[in-house]
Amino acid sequence: MTLLSSVLLGALQGVTEFLPVSSSGHLAIAEHLLNISGAAEVPVFFDVLLHLGTLFAVFAAYWEDIRDMVLEFFYGVSDLVHGSTPARVPPARRMILLIIVGTLPLFAVLFVKDTVEALGDNMYFVACALLVTGCLLFASDHVRRGRKTEKSATMLDALMVGVGQALATCPGLSRSGTTIAAGCFVGFDRKFAVRYSFLMSIPAILGANILSLKDALEGEVLWAEVPVYLAGVAVSAIVGYVCIRLIRLVADKGKFGFFAYYCWLAGIITLALIFTQK
Repeated sequence: MTLLSSVLLGALQGVTEFLPVSSSGHLAIAEHLLNISGAAEVPVFFDVLLHLGTLFAVFAAYWEDIRDMVLEFFYGVSDLVHGSTPARVPPARRMILLIIVGTLPLFAVLFVKDTVEALGDNMYFVACALLVTGCLLFASDHVRRGRKTEKSATMLDALMVGVGQALATCPGLSRSGTTIAAGCFVGFDRKFAVRYSFLMSIPAILGANILSLKDALEGEVLWAEVPVYLAGVAVSAIVGYVCIRLIRLVADKGKFGFFAYYCWLAGIITLALIFTQK
């Protein structure tokens, strides 16, 4: 792999991981309709590293939240041991519980993992999923602004957003777009909906990487190319951080319409390409 390829793939990863346009959907379209060769030949180990790069972006953007949650985790363990749990749960501790509950639906996907991945071969499904993503983003702009934060959100709210995240494992459905929209639908404050979506991505990305790491290490790892890989990781982290900041600004202003129109256009073009190839 060349340095240019690593940098370009890192930039692509940083953009598609966080902007609500569905990275899996675009990859499927590129492979099956645009005849881009080599899309599936990216080394698995490099792919794992790129996802870690986007994790660095989340940590950089939400460092204070993550720090508070880590501290509250240990405080919570100490409270349980000493039987001194406070009557009012601290916000950071509630956020931990909300993220755990929101992550639970992903375990159900493990039972249908192969089926979900196979959907990427069905261009009709991918195109329709992009159209659905656009509808979710458009609707999220027009729902009544909520006020719930980690202080007032319920576990049921978190579970509903988690179901959205599980559904977004389907190619064409954006994870960030679906979870942010779901947060808006259950009454989350827009800033909190974005924050919760990205913080909830940490266990999701880590879990996916753990499942992939075993296969990556069992395959052929070209250790001499690791420095080149790390350049891509750095780019994915930087671009991912910029995209997170952009989404925070867009969500706060209720301007997801641009991404909705883009997803609709991508879905329509995909359907048109399918019919013209027949």
